[in-house]
This record gives sequence, structure tokens and C-alpha cells, in this order.
Amino acid sequence: MNSLMRWDPFKEMDETQNRLARFLGLTPGRPGSGGQEAMTVTEWAPRVDIAEDDKEWLVKADLPEVKKEDVKLTVENGVLTITGERKFEKEEKSKKYHRIERAYGNFLRSFTLPDAADAAKVTAEFKDGVLKVHLPKSEIAKPKSIEVKVA
Repeated sequence: MNSLMRWDPFKEMDETQNRLARFLGLTPGRPGSGGQEAMTVTEWAPRVDIAEDDKEWLVKADLPEVKKEDVKLTVENGVLTITGERKFEKEEKSKKYHRIERAYGNFLRSFTLPDAADAAKVTAEFKDGVLKVHLPKSEIAKPKSIEVKVA
């Protein structure tokens, strides 16, 4: 016996939007089917730049108005994880907000380390709202020039 399924175009649009958001490294904006979240998501995700030179990879994360104590950096099983929280300002009775666009709450960003990264020598610095994570390249990964002698 054949059964009929009700087609919900909005559910498919939500699923497509969530897949695209995960692909781009963003957090899904809406809960999954049935009002339950399909996965644990953070409230916001800081923007990140990743650059490479001969010596290292450099990860820069924008964390405006986040205290150093509220940021945690871990390297485990080849994954660099940045977690923390940006706290909302205390609401004052005399202050009336007209617009709140900046995101607050917990955040999490994870990055798979390149095979050539030396996880034991990772360092980080936090200044002016920017977290800089230095991932040095291992000695094996650094290019070496070898002179070829002609006999």
C-alpha cells in the first residue's frame, strides 16, 4: 500500500540554508524539524582570517569586547578550537535600547590543523580585541634548497 507524504517546502528551504551555513563556517540560524535543534550551535561565531608564510600559519580572530579570561584555546587530535563568550552589557533602567545588532553569548570555532603544523609549538596572543594564533610549521615541512653538483 502506498502512503502519501505531505511536502513542506519551508522545511526543505531551512535544511538547504543550514547546509549552506555549515559549509561556509557559519552557525545555522533556525532550529531543525519539530522545533528542536538538529545540532548544538553557538549564538555567534567570530570572523577569522588565516594566512600562511614560510614559517607558520597565522589565525586571526576578531573578538571585540571579549576579555582574555573569557577565551579558551585548545589543540587536540589535530583540531584547533577557539571557544568563549561575549557577555551582554548589564541592562540599565535609565538606558533605552533602540537597536541591538551585535551578537552576544557563547562562541566556538574549530579548524583542522594542516599535517605540517607543529601542534606542540602553538602560541597565542590577545591584543586590542584580536586573538592571534601562531601555528609553526614543522622542520620536515619547511622547504630546503639542495645544490646539485655537476661532475
